[in-house]
Amino acid sequence: MDGEGISMTGDHGDLWVFGYGSLMWRPGFVFDEAQPALVRGYHRSLCIYSHVHRGTPDRPGLVLGLDRGGACRGLAFRVRAEDRSSTLAYLREREQVTSVYKEAVLDAHLADGRAVPTVAYVADRSHPQYAGRLDSSDLVRLVLQGQGISGANIDYVQATLERLRAEGIRDHGLAFVVAEARRRM
Repeated sequence: MDGEGISMTGDHGDLWVFGYGSLMWRPGFVFDEAQPALVRGYHRSLCIYSHVHRGTPDRPGLVLGLDRGGACRGLAFRVRAEDRSSTLAYLREREQVTSVYKEAVLDAHLADGRAVPTVAYVADRSHPQYAGRLDSSDLVRLVLQGQGISGANIDYVQATLERLRAEGIRDHGLAFVVAEARRRM
């Protein structure tokens, strides 16, 4: 059920949200259930220049995006129907501050065997903040320089890696960036 956007008014049932980065460790909304989940067709990538939360336009940091190809393990959060509209409003304010993410509905395969449609924020490859695939030295340099309204970029990457590890999810790319950034500090 891959598609763009989700209606705040069209579906009145529970809402599922897919988290693959900071939503995993700081969702910021009320939820009744969280389960490990897999989304196919996208992978987690440090592919977004951060101009607000973890950097500035003059000194961008890097944040995660769901980029095309592969698969991504993360968490799916179930939000009660009565919290649907407020949760979507919150997510849009948080995730679409510069419109670098497109809101999409992606099928998530939950640890309990269910497949559910989830709202997710995927990288907009046509947006100027889309960094694409960067070499390791650029990844580390940008993560080390990034500082925005939500704090230091390295703290964001470290917190994401720690939550992934707590969920039993390996991400060698993030592990390398954190280790190399800490070595250079």
